[in-house]
Amino acid sequence: MKLLVVFYSMYGHIYRMAEAVADGAREVNGTEVALRRVPETLSDEILKKMGALEAQKAFAHIPLARVEDLGEADAVIFGTPTRFGNMCGQMRQFLDATGSLWSKGALAGKVGSVFTSSGTQHGGQESTILSFHLTLLHQGMVVVGLPYTFEGQSRSDEITGCSPYGASTIAGSKGDRLPSENELAGARYQGRHVARIAAKLCA
Repeated sequence: MKLLVVFYSMYGHIYRMAEAVADGAREVNGTEVALRRVPETLSDEILKKMGALEAQKAFAHIPLARVEDLGEADAVIFGTPTRFGNMCGQMRQFLDATGSLWSKGALAGKVGSVFTSSGTQHGGQESTILSFHLTLLHQGMVVVGLPYTFEGQSRSDEITGCSPYGASTIAGSKGDRLPSENELAGARYQGRHVARIAAKLCA
């Protein structure tokens, strides 16, 4: 079973979550996991001014995603930071190029799932994932979230991301907060959960 993790990360938070998602998926026997990043749309000059150019070097080795990669996978888990309660423009541009897959029904019946990050606790994590689901449903994908069997999303002893819609992390208003162990655990759980469901569908 082939599982693809497709992400966009500006400062590295989503990349760290993507690695955790992939680690969780690899725990399911027979799962082949690949990480891909969507192409950047901003120039190096702008990224430098935003303080993101140096951070992106940490995951520059990850191959760029191609639209056809989605059709070759049995399950796809998408990672995107929030932008005003929605996915980032880079991810939107990538998905807007998947019309050829839609016209052939190439993603119908495949598992789709989403994880995200935001600067603040109430920065639109849930609306970003839910609005992302619209695209997956239009493609005919089987949408999978992060069930409450991951008990970490119910804890109240710390400020943390994660919801029944998908794993998430809080980056902090200055982007200096890294994903917590609880958030990474949610990402790993989501990766395992999606891989198990995809394996059953493939069988």
